[in-house]
Amino acid sequence: MGDIKVVSFDLEGTLTTPDFSQAVWYEGIPSLYAALHSIDLEEARAIVRQKYQEVGDQKKEWYDIKYWFTRFSLGDHRKVLDRYRERVGHYPDALPILTALSKKYKLIIATNTAYEFLPYLLAGLENYFTGVFSSISDFGQPKTPQFYALVCREIGIEPWEMAHVGDSWGFDYLPAKEAGIRAFHLNRGQLSETGDSLKSLADLETKLQRS
Repeated sequence: MGDIKVVSFDLEGTLTTPDFSQAVWYEGIPSLYAALHSIDLEEARAIVRQKYQEVGDQKKEWYDIKYWFTRFSLGDHRKVLDRYRERVGHYPDALPILTALSKKYKLIIATNTAYEFLPYLLAGLENYFTGVFSSISDFGQPKTPQFYALVCREIGIEPWEMAHVGDSWGFDYLPAKEAGIRAFHLNRGQLSETGDSLKSLADLETKLQRS
């Protein structure tokens, strides 16, 4: 087994806060639905949430804004993305760790987020990354061990030459580890339960040096 050459980051909940996407899914879409059907916002929000839950986060449609705009007959999805672009935020530990690690490793994004959201979420971060992979847009599925294996194949490395960090136990840590990648679970503000757990991205550089 060789040294780590590539560090892969999840995006939402890891580098960027969930505020933008939460606004799109739970404010913007319900408000358009409410206007279309002449109902109040809270009723619309309850209906939209129920429809989301019927699909569930194990299916690609959960993440596909074009699917939901078509299903709800809401028109052009770009208008709601543009409306909430000011809600995009980066965690304070994101830029420092990207700056530090980009001097030593190739950095990529491996995310469940669909391409339509990425220009907004990556604004100000894009120059750090040599590749961006959306499991939904590129492979039509949420993140699985197969997704991580395909990413490694795409960039021409073996799984043990990549590390991945993300905030989801089920979409980041477990499937990346199963694929043979050095996986870290970002559990913000919580005590580290294992050597693979991070309470801040600031801990990642030291963890990588020990790998």
